[in-house]
Amino acid sequence: MYSIIVKTKLKPGATQAFLDAMLPNAAASVRDEPGCHTFDVLQDKADPELFWLYEIYEDEAALAAHKETPHYLASRAVVNELIAEQSVIRAGVLAVNPAR
Repeated sequence: MYSIIVKTKLKPGATQAFLDAMLPNAAASVRDEPGCHTFDVLQDKADPELFWLYEIYEDEAALAAHKETPHYLASRAVVNELIAEQSVIRAGVLAVNPAR
């Protein structure tokens, strides 16, 4: 399996607009994409404008397919202009919680 961890620092005042676009994208990704196993949206406790997206896909092809879905494209159209900084960690998944 393949994972990305996306660190996203928002512009001031953009939190609600980001969540309004990102939460439906996360839900649709897990619900509608067989290759998406996890899409968690985390908000930093110390900095409420800092978010972490933790996503697990079957493989890199499943991530590529995710980036072509209507829900992804709709969310990116909104969130791109809300982002001050963004970085991505790419990783192989060695173990997951079997209860998930």
